[in-house]
Amino acid sequence: MSTSTLYTTEAISTGDGRNGEVRTADGVLDELLAVPKEMGGPGGDRTNPEQLFAAGYAACFHNGLRLVAAGQKALVTDSTVTAEVSLLAIADGRFTLAVTLTAHLPGLDQATADQLVLATHQVCPYSNATRGNIEVTLSATV
Repeated sequence: MSTSTLYTTEAISTGDGRNGEVRTADGVLDELLAVPKEMGGPGGDRTNPEQLFAAGYAACFHNGLRLVAAGQKALVTDSTVTAEVSLLAIADGRFTLAVTLTAHLPGLDQATADQLVLATHQVCPYSNATRGNIEVTLSATV
């Protein structure tokens, strides 16, 4: 398989990891992090790696969904994609993630919405990166 780089970005984590700061090299993203209250941390108005991953996956999948729909001449308007990311303890101090992606595609029939979500899952870079590594559950609502 031949590849060509379309875009590269860089982010750096400083401080105390989950209770530190993360920023991109260009400074566009600059966020303070905190461990969520549910995990024994302070939570509050700071983000965490799971939220950042959920935001990236939702946006990437949504963009792919709109491209796939346009390619299939399916009229998609007012669509949304929600990515729910869970951090799971598996064993021996190891952790993994699980993702549930829900695409809301008003105006389409259920079969078309389901087909578009499945097709998008084959082309989305986040889906390709996670395939076989973590559980990703897909659903579509109309």
